[in-house]
Amino acid sequence: MDCRVGCGACCIAPRIVQAFHGMPHGKAAGERCVHLDADNRCGLFGAPERPLFCRQFLAEPEVCGGSREEALVLLQTLELESEPA
Repeated sequence: MDCRVGCGACCIAPRIVQAFHGMPHGKAAGERCVHLDADNRCGLFGAPERPLFCRQFLAEPEVCGGSREEALVLLQTLELESEPA
């Protein structure tokens, strides 16, 4: 599956615990990444500063669903289910 242009759900829903360019404390779940532009496109896509977490994320129907709204729900659910107890 190719990324849905203008979705940005993977740049909002997941938590990134490692510091990265522009976000020295990482990113909280549900927080919009500072590199996500107004069109919901990653400003670091293809750049070496892009976090490993983001480079390794693959768009899949199971996590991206059929729409941006569904992707946000699915990714938020995965984030909640993967939180340490």
